[in-house]
Amino acid sequence: MMTVEHGFPHQPSALGYSPSLQLLAIGTRSGAIKLYGAPGVEFMGLHDENAAVTQVHFLPHQVELVTLLDDNSLHMWTLRAHKGLSELLEIGRFTLTGPPGAPPSVTRVTAVLPHSSGELLLLGTEGGHVFIVEVPGFRELEERNISLDQVASSVPDDYIGRRNLEHVEALQENPVNPNQVVIGYGRGLMVVWDLEKQCQLESVWWTEDGGYILSSHSDGSYCRWMVGVDDVNEEEEKSDIPYGHFPCKAIMKIIQLPTEDGPPFLLFSGGMPRASYGDRHCITVIHGKTHVALDFTSRIIDFFVITDGLQQKGDPSALVVLVEEELVVIDLQTEGWPVIQTPYLVPLHSSAITCSHHVSAIPFKLWERISSVGELQNTHYSKKPWPITGGQSLAPDPPQRDLLLTGHEDGTVRFWDASGVCLSPMYKLSTAGVFDTDADPNDNMNQGTEGEWPPFRKVGCFDPYSDDPRLGIQKIHLCKYSGYLTVAGTAGQILVMELNDEAAEQTVEAKVVDLLQGQEGFRWKGHTRLDVREEPVLFPPGFQPFALVQCQPPAVVTALNLHSEWKLVAFGTSHGFGLFDYQQKNNVFVKCTLNPSDQLAMEGPLSRVKSIKKSLRQSFRRIRRSRVSLRKHHVNNAQLQEANARLEAELAEMELAPVQRKIEARSSDDSFTGLVRTLYFADTFLSDSSHNSPSLWAGTNGGCVFAYMLRLPPVEHRADEPITAHPAKEIQLMHRAPVVGIVVLDGHGAPLPEPLEVAHDLARSPEMQGSHHLLVISEEQFKVFTLPKVSAKMKLKLTAIDGSRVRRVGVAWFGSNRSEDYGESGLVVLTNQGDLHVVSLPSVKLQVQYPCIRKEDVSGIASCVFTKHGQGFYLISPSEFERFSLSTRCLVEPRCLVGAPLHSGPQRRPQTDGASSISYCHILFAEVLQEIQKSLEGDQT
Repeated sequence: MMTVEHGFPHQPSALGYSPSLQLLAIGTRSGAIKLYGAPGVEFMGLHDENAAVTQVHFLPHQVELVTLLDDNSLHMWTLRAHKGLSELLEIGRFTLTGPPGAPPSVTRVTAVLPHSSGELLLLGTEGGHVFIVEVPGFRELEERNISLDQVASSVPDDYIGRRNLEHVEALQENPVNPNQVVIGYGRGLMVVWDLEKQCQLESVWWTEDGGYILSSHSDGSYCRWMVGVDDVNEEEEKSDIPYGHFPCKAIMKIIQLPTEDGPPFLLFSGGMPRASYGDRHCITVIHGKTHVALDFTSRIIDFFVITDGLQQKGDPSALVVLVEEELVVIDLQTEGWPVIQTPYLVPLHSSAITCSHHVSAIPFKLWERISSVGELQNTHYSKKPWPITGGQSLAPDPPQRDLLLTGHEDGTVRFWDASGVCLSPMYKLSTAGVFDTDADPNDNMNQGTEGEWPPFRKVGCFDPYSDDPRLGIQKIHLCKYSGYLTVAGTAGQILVMELNDEAAEQTVEAKVVDLLQGQEGFRWKGHTRLDVREEPVLFPPGFQPFALVQCQPPAVVTALNLHSEWKLVAFGTSHGFGLFDYQQKNNVFVKCTLNPSDQLAMEGPLSRVKSIKKSLRQSFRRIRRSRVSLRKHHVNNAQLQEANARLEAELAEMELAPVQRKIEARSSDDSFTGLVRTLYFADTFLSDSSHNSPSLWAGTNGGCVFAYMLRLPPVEHRADEPITAHPAKEIQLMHRAPVVGIVVLDGHGAPLPEPLEVAHDLARSPEMQGSHHLLVISEEQFKVFTLPKVSAKMKLKLTAIDGSRVRRVGVAWFGSNRSEDYGESGLVVLTNQGDLHVVSLPSVKLQVQYPCIRKEDVSGIASCVFTKHGQGFYLISPSEFERFSLSTRCLVEPRCLVGAPLHSGPQRRPQTDGASSISYCHILFAEVLQEIQKSLEGDQT
């Protein structure tokens, strides 16, 4: 079953916030709606319509919210309690219907205002009308609608002239008088309307120190308007172009909020000089003499401000900004306005994810050490707690500490706390410092300099540009008992690391390993290897490399395994595999698996795709850097289109074979038959049934299994005497299907324990009396062989009819729900159809089958990683993991409760309309209006 989604929603399109519930809502272009509160409080809904969510609005003081889709439909959602938990349910949908024969623009909704009474929705339309709808029943109150004719008739002719008022751009309620709303039209006209009297307010006497409206415009200006005052001097009515005098882009949204003891906060998005900084995504914050242009790395969707106190009437405390690729929260009460680290909605794809690795049940000591080195990296974050605190998480505490490690294209490995509902960042490891790359440390276009105007400050961590894609991490293996970590990359590099709590300066020397073993007639046509820095490198506290293996040719590392007890690392590429002794820093042996007819393995198609991606990336970077003529941009665009076409052609060449196929023998001349798919260490019987010995097993894409017997010196001589390896067995599967997994079963039919697991009393010793069995999992079948004779005992064909092929396999422990002590081991299998199977051990029989991933989602299937306790993760988008569980005992899912807020009268709500693509005229009444109302009441008495 699917349990929870981790990461940042793909293609967000709308933002909403409820001050009374303290819940955040995000709508996406795929029609999903996601709610977030305190860490662990999460809800998700999906519209039946395949349409983008354009606006999200919470009803004031209610547990309901309204969504507007780009098909012009409105949807009502509620948080309903069921069996002590809240669930998000859709309870109604509505589409405005105009008079017969009216054009669609009459009812095309452009602005939504939930009235503070919680009973009405005001809907501004493209035709300039304002419809009033009763909620939650979506009943249109025709007698209260505000037609364009009504507005036009009450506005002096010289205000309108011959121009059409156009669409309703904004609706805003007076925070101290719920009967008054301001209607802002696309042509720039603003009308204060009385909902009870059905007319425009002609004059209101308000004191000179308040009562004003802010509007923002398409030329980068904003204006302050005094409301109801006929004789206004220039100082009281202010118009400003913050980043003029050259032409500026539109200010898409503007907010002004008061503070108790100082000047107000002014915040607006956009307004940058069009020619110089038209490509920047900025929100400007001005408070007194402090003026900062927050510079984001992707397009701004929307923003709002959280203020202190339940009534949202205190000082502004946090700015929450939703951009296309991340959510950024700025602490407005700490000097320097630092970023508050997010406990969820973290952009997993800050650099593109290239691989994943899950480790269950991390020992407490290792967990603490990783946490502390991670905290050293977070000193730039605010110390303030997370400001969105709605709801209550009722999920039980995680039974164990789990880590998810993600490898990225920029050469980083990120450690995530995957124990509970929130996938929280713990530590980031960078491998780029080991190598000399093309990266320019000063190449940061967003770095602000002293006295620069506009005063830019880069915020956010999303940075998809990798200066050297050869750094990309392809395989990760962490030993939780010893703390050793090995990572392997795109250019054949394998780094062995250990955890150090202190910074250390050291040189890392590369041990070059020739996987071709001098075979003639082969010439590598792919990318070159990375150059290792010759001078010592200062590594910060954390995982630090002490050994480096460099494969030649420098092809992508396709298989990796670490045995921390024997201090060995096995690695494989499309050319062969090898074994490295990281205690003595020596290579033990190399085996070339390359087929003489396999020229593609030498041309490096994976590398060629990468190089095309690199050229695209470099083209994008040139566009970003370019400040020259438009003609230069046209040249770059043409180059991009050409590179795109080349990339599509390249991917088409690599397209997967058709799904529908019978199991049939494959030719040894097929491409990539020598590619190593899996590596496995085992202490088992290879020579005879009475003497067990360490061994290394390797499975290839051509259906071949190689076994090597290893002879390790005694512990006292381990550092001096060499390890020897001898070929022991070789199995060629009849159908030559790729080998995706190898498991050795002990005398009781149980999989062998992990290295050091028995030494830490976390597993029983393997049974060495009965005969061992070798389980070879190919794409098409599961086959059991006896050891040491390697004779076939039993097999299970996955299917020969619908073309299912094994894509991922893992060994999992399924604990009983009824008995703490009982459990069974099984194989968890994912196929190219997106189905999950559980296969029993040692009998190798299919137990259950569940559909999980769409078969068309090739990247989702390829990204799947299993846990040791029957759970799994796969990417449902470049930025989100879907978590699932096949075990009823190990479930991680949101269990939360949101109570209805206490009604305490109208309150100011941050505006969260989606940013319009046209010039946006956003209107906000100032907080000072409340003081004016008190003053008026005093005059009347």
